[in-house]
Amino acid sequence: MGASNAQILILMGAYLLFSIGVGIWYAKRSNIGSAEYFLGGRSLGPWVAAMSAEASDMSGWLLMGLPGVAYFTGAGEAAWIAIGLAIGTWLNWRIVASRLRSYTQIAGNSITLPAFFSNRFHDRRHILIITAAIVLLVFFSIYVGSQFVTFAKLFSYIFGTESYYPLMVILGALFVLVYTLIGGFLAETMTDFYQGLLMFAALVAVLAVGTFKAGGFGEIAANLKSIPSFSDFFGIAVPVDAGGNAVSAAAGNVQAVVDGRAAFGPGAKYGLFSILSCLAWGLGYFGMPQVLLRFMAIRRSSELAMSRIIAVTWCVISLFAAVAIGMIGRALMPTLLTTASASETIFIRMAVDFFPPLLAGLVLSGILAASMSSSDSYMLIASSALAKDLVKGVFRKNASERAIMWIARVTLLLVTLFGIWVALAGSSSIFRVVSYAWAGLGAAFGPLMLFSLFWKRTTLAGAAAGMFAGGAMVVVWKNWISKLGGYFGIYELLPAFILSALAIFAVSLLTREPSDEIKEEFDLAKTGTL
Repeated sequence: MGASNAQILILMGAYLLFSIGVGIWYAKRSNIGSAEYFLGGRSLGPWVAAMSAEASDMSGWLLMGLPGVAYFTGAGEAAWIAIGLAIGTWLNWRIVASRLRSYTQIAGNSITLPAFFSNRFHDRRHILIITAAIVLLVFFSIYVGSQFVTFAKLFSYIFGTESYYPLMVILGALFVLVYTLIGGFLAETMTDFYQGLLMFAALVAVLAVGTFKAGGFGEIAANLKSIPSFSDFFGIAVPVDAGGNAVSAAAGNVQAVVDGRAAFGPGAKYGLFSILSCLAWGLGYFGMPQVLLRFMAIRRSSELAMSRIIAVTWCVISLFAAVAIGMIGRALMPTLLTTASASETIFIRMAVDFFPPLLAGLVLSGILAASMSSSDSYMLIASSALAKDLVKGVFRKNASERAIMWIARVTLLLVTLFGIWVALAGSSSIFRVVSYAWAGLGAAFGPLMLFSLFWKRTTLAGAAAGMFAGGAMVVVWKNWISKLGGYFGIYELLPAFILSALAIFAVSLLTREPSDEIKEEFDLAKTGTL
């Protein structure tokens, strides 16, 4: 490892120590009880709520996964996903946030998502809380694994060898585990706030310097014009290997370089179903616990309007920058990264090549920030699902606060171990791992959240049917139906989301109407502002 990389590591190490310091600072307050540990006592201000929601949502995927897609196949897929996410972010803050903030207090002062669903439908048999907790544990553990992949890719590059990949997965996991154990939700949200600022600054800085190095947007467009469909919103570039076969993450083949130029086949059309598949990413927001928890934790509903402006502005600029960085990277380094997995390091390559070592260390800390801000959220939500929802809510209702806190910490350890296994045994593509977990959570919880907040006639049976149908369909579609190809290759979130919504609607109409008490709570949440 050279002197430059050593300087990068020093600055990144300083950032990690800062994060630990934030955890220690909030440790005393967070450990008062489970309400503080899991939701921060509903004390978030508008800036912290907005920035922590977006930072925990986007993860290392924003700085590595999305630019990697744009670098490898151009604007088509990456840009439409970014558009879908921007629309989904605005809709979620606009129509869900205020109603959920009020309803969670009315419905038994719920501090977790499974508890809200259970309290909303007066679920005495704990069907919803058990199902929701299992869904959270499974898909968030997969999500955690994707962030550990981000850690490993970052440090493997800095050390210049893949030999350290398993070690970096483990060390990154242990670091996040330590500061999440110490500080809980407040430590997580406050570090997420700073991490959101750092992610934003890193994206803007790399975009600005990359554009300058490439000679401006006109020169970039001219360089990319030779790649079929690379800059086309209604097309997609097709990297090919030495045999002329399309390169894919699943196949593991390598893009050919011929006469100093990256090899591409004829560009493919990006039709309506492909565009809908990308836009469907926005549907996932309605079921993302890491974002929904921020709605629940803000001090007052009246502060959500300011949070919405902050969050949407951050999201739109960051998504645009991430896609642009990937495309600029292809113009500047056209033959450097020849696999879908390797392309996810384009942000790192540009930061190291274009900035002095210490400044590069600060920029690359943005990747650490992105991964940490998401993995700590996922780990804390998964632990709350087991400790607060299953143990306290179902199996041992008389469990003490001290016991719940210890169970939560043990769960954090178990989720961390499973995430390490996912990172070491699963796909090395951050984008693909995240897309699967995003679909699972979005389909299981998204339609149910909308029906819970906006349709009084929704019943307990309908809620359970929708949650199960959405989560199960993601698994079935991804692993079996999508392999049929053609229209069946659509992103699994879209058909699963539709099936879940239909199940909720149909089963609710076929079962007895909710009680008068449930209807009264619904009406109070509709008009209440807390």
